[in-house]
Amino acid sequence: MKRTILPPPEDETLDSFFHGRIRVRQKKRGFRFSVDAPLLASAVEIRPGDELCELGTGCGIVSLLLSVKPFGHITALEIQETLADLAERNVRLNNLQDRVTVIRADLREFRPRRRFDVVFSNPPYIKKRQGPLSLSPEKSVAKHEIKCDIVDVMRAAGELLHKKGRAFIIFPVKRRADFERATASGGLTLASLRCVHPRREEPANLFLARCEFRAASLETRPPLILFEADGEYTDEARRIFAGRFDG
Repeated sequence: MKRTILPPPEDETLDSFFHGRIRVRQKKRGFRFSVDAPLLASAVEIRPGDELCELGTGCGIVSLLLSVKPFGHITALEIQETLADLAERNVRLNNLQDRVTVIRADLREFRPRRRFDVVFSNPPYIKKRQGPLSLSPEKSVAKHEIKCDIVDVMRAAGELLHKKGRAFIIFPVKRRADFERATASGGLTLASLRCVHPRREEPANLFLARCEFRAASLETRPPLILFEADGEYTDEARRIFAGRFDG
């Protein structure tokens, strides 16, 4: 029997992705995810049966997008009560209760009695005490290093991963030095790097990283270009935003 999807509350929107395969509720005035989410989801390399942990799930969007790939289970952490509740509702909305579990927890204090094959995160980009805060505390915590910083994220990744595990992160190019120091503090090394350019002639503003405990060398992957000169998405960007992660 087809499920009836109730209209969202007045302070939320109901959006669909991947041609309706994924539905997501978001706050109208709180934190709303951007292009970073599908980019990270496309970069996370998963094997069937893998156990995953997301550090800072927000409304759950990256874990939801990853559900088009094969994996065992995702444990999605979120420190903010309002976002953890929203993520849990989004999991139920997409009938993913058997594949994704949302836990309200501080990633700095999360100590499960297990290790994971994959850890992934779209962490706050803005350093503490830099840039104006939003009028929305929820948005400020999601964007600024208030509750955690990149060192906390990478240390948590190092503690949660199996020795042969992989961490996947999206982060600003201008903070690559901070990222590499944080990666080392978690006992990890940068194994793969892919820069994201808005257009071919423009400098990269983000990078997608894979980190491991023992990487033989750094693999520098071809750049990911989002827009053509005419403003249209590139073929690869179009595939990513359609959920065709296999190319």
